[in-house]
Amino acid sequence: MQNNTFSTLFVGQNLIKLSAVDSTNNFLKMMLSKSEPLPEGTVIMADNQYAGRGQQENTWHAEPGLNLTISILLKPSFLSINRQFMLNIAVSNGIGKALKALVETGITVKWPNDLYHYDRKIGGVLIENSISGSVIKSSIVGIGLNVNQKRFDPFQVKTAVSLSEILQEDVNLLSLLSEICGHIEAQYLKLKSNNDVSLHEDYITSLYKFGRPALYRQNGETFEGKIVDVTAQGLMVIDVNGVNRAYNFKEVEFLSDLHLEG
Repeated sequence: MQNNTFSTLFVGQNLIKLSAVDSTNNFLKMMLSKSEPLPEGTVIMADNQYAGRGQQENTWHAEPGLNLTISILLKPSFLSINRQFMLNIAVSNGIGKALKALVETGITVKWPNDLYHYDRKIGGVLIENSISGSVIKSSIVGIGLNVNQKRFDPFQVKTAVSLSEILQEDVNLLSLLSEICGHIEAQYLKLKSNNDVSLHEDYITSLYKFGRPALYRQNGETFEGKIVDVTAQGLMVIDVNGVNRAYNFKEVEFLSDLHLEG
């Protein structure tokens, strides 16, 4: 266990720093598979994550030492399987609040769990749960944030942005990590107290394109609609011509705003 100055109860109190790893999630899973006694809130932090994964098997190019690539171990045995998306909401809320403390406007959560600054991606979350019976035994929360990177893959330049680009100055990675751990812990404790209504309201309030006419695509068909809700099970609800339709992960694709089309 490494001592640090994080003002948290448990998230980040056991901080393990690595110079390079394929994936912080994989490293944490390996440690758990060896039955190492890791306390809840253990954080794995890597300077270089060379095979990081995102939602829908996406990969994300990150320059070594410039970004935040971490995994957090949580043990939400109090959380039933049918409420597991609420953990996603709590974590996304926590990261969003940490970022909003630095960036005045434009920070949103893109369903299900990407972090955006206006229409550009600043980070993402990948949660991997270990199920035991009807409850979640453990959760590995993988987080990747573009922090001090200023050059991106040519195919990502228009869709990616970093904190340093937004703020026009570099950000201390450990200070940012401390803020993120603190906010995630606060949201997690809300979840543990069954404060789902407050968590859901915060998530909806910060949701990318919420209540705005936008274009989406399903099975090759483009349609216009407005996001009106995200259910506790993680389904995104879109109002399409007055009819609410619920979509699961990978069932619907975000397209550009209406004013950008044509």
